[in-house]
Amino acid sequence: MTQAPFTQRVVELIRGIPPGRVCTYGLLAASAGNPRAARQVSRILHSCSEKEGLPWHRVVNREGRISLTGSAHDVQKGLLLSEGVLFLPSGALDLDQCLWVPFDSSFT
Repeated sequence: MTQAPFTQRVVELIRGIPPGRVCTYGLLAASAGNPRAARQVSRILHSCSEKEGLPWHRVVNREGRISLTGSAHDVQKGLLLSEGVLFLPSGALDLDQCLWVPFDSSFT
């Protein structure tokens, strides 16, 4: 099944997030061509992460927080910690230190 162009771009961008870095849903959406599609990025992650082998854990919200709840939150946090990503006492990530911005982004 062929993916829509936006989905293909998002998948490629997520694949490009290096270990120890994170990107936000909104930044991925803007970089893929639709700055208003952060929720669509979330749906793409949900539907494509396993079959595409995406590093889903490297995507956080614009505040540098994990959006998942329960055990999924703990799994994501553990994966990020294992890559050396540090959390602030508030529970958020220091985006100044770990934010990855796609090279072709017009959203900076």
